[in-house]
Amino acid sequence: MAQEFPELLNMRAVRIGIDDSFNWIVEHWSETLEEIFLPIVHLLRAIEDFLLWMPWYVVILAIAGLGLAATRSKWVALGLGVMTFLMGFFGLWEPGMKTIALMLTATLLAVIVGIPMGILMSRSDRVERITLPVLDIMQTMPIFVYLIPFVMLFGPGKIPALLATIVFAVPPVIRLTNLGIRHVDREVVEAFTAFGATRRQLLFGVQVPLALPTIMAGINQTTMMALSMVVIASMIGAGGLGYQVLQGIQRLEISRGLLAGLAIVFLAVIFDRIAQAYGKRMQQHLHLGH
Repeated sequence: MAQEFPELLNMRAVRIGIDDSFNWIVEHWSETLEEIFLPIVHLLRAIEDFLLWMPWYVVILAIAGLGLAATRSKWVALGLGVMTFLMGFFGLWEPGMKTIALMLTATLLAVIVGIPMGILMSRSDRVERITLPVLDIMQTMPIFVYLIPFVMLFGPGKIPALLATIVFAVPPVIRLTNLGIRHVDREVVEAFTAFGATRRQLLFGVQVPLALPTIMAGINQTTMMALSMVVIASMIGAGGLGYQVLQGIQRLEISRGLLAGLAIVFLAVIFDRIAQAYGKRMQQHLHLGH
């Protein structure tokens, strides 16, 4: 007979205590928190409305133009334009624009939070020691766990989907901002310090510009992680392409899930190529490439 592990602590009581505490927060603070995060929803809806208002051919030309500006390759730009066209050809234009809006909003907010946090980590070893384990937990925690508290606080909808996406996607930009600034050549930093540069001048005049390629890599990873959340977020009302995949699962429609999955792959390729190309151009501009 298998030996059971001894019950050293009444975990049922602990779980009840945690649930009761969070239920108290939901009861007393959910409306206040919803009002605080309401501007984020307005931003998301504004981006959605703008993308859906723009003619489809303008969106395709804009994405192809961004690809051309980033890569300087007409073939890459043509490929990005074709993938955007195929998303509409599959009948997924509106879900695709909603997914782009969710991804852009989540990435923008993750960058606004993540870059200052990464800078703070790079300037303090103590902050780095405290923050790194938290980032490890954020990256290894199962995605579904993020959804529980947000759905309890806000109910199903765009707010919990967006917040869960931000929490899941923000660690790479924090880590790589910290890493990029810490790996700036010490001789360059010492030279500028010797010329009397203040800490602020050193940070924004030397360290951040030289760390930009690494920071761009972090933004690229954050974008990809935000995009990877679209299917999970669709379960709590985010809509978009993830909802099409979810419907394919629920209705056992292989075609619906396959086409929506291809559209998500197209978006991943589009944003990955553009972000990587800009990062490489920064490396060449700063003479940090090979």
